[in-house]
Amino acid sequence: MLRSKEMRTILLSALLAASLFAQIARRAPGFALADTKGQWHDLYDYRGKVVILEFMQTSCPHCASFAQLLKKVEQKYGDKVAILAVANPPDSGDAIVKFIAGHQISYPIVFDMGQVAYSYVRKPHVDLPQIYLIDANGMIVGDFAYSPMTRDFFEGNALFNQLDRLLAPATPARK
Repeated sequence: MLRSKEMRTILLSALLAASLFAQIARRAPGFALADTKGQWHDLYDYRGKVVILEFMQTSCPHCASFAQLLKKVEQKYGDKVAILAVANPPDSGDAIVKFIAGHQISYPIVFDMGQVAYSYVRKPHVDLPQIYLIDANGMIVGDFAYSPMTRDFFEGNALFNQLDRLLAPATPARK
């Protein structure tokens, strides 16, 4: 039988390994989806830029307020950061057009039937909005679902802090 000290060591090792595994970046699944104007948006076309990929719904109040924060992202970072929003059913093209007009959105909102959402979210339930930060090499380096614990990403400065970190020039390795 294991002693309590050995059990604590095993438990701490398992927790450390799990947290390290959770932090490992994974390749962003590729996709090409059309927006309401019929223009195609292929994730590969954004390679070399930091991408904010948002899964949203037009009836979601948090998504509506997050759209205002994304406007500030566009103003601060310009073309250094690409924003793509993905809507899924029950949204329709008409609902998306109204959402874009009502919130004066300039970034593309593309329509997905669920395949892209499933390849990113990997769980049966999605808390909206859900965002994925994709680095310039096409790797997911962060994902955040709206909750009380992540509120600062959707309403505060945490998203800007993450973007500043991703856009900072790489420091040369020391010899």
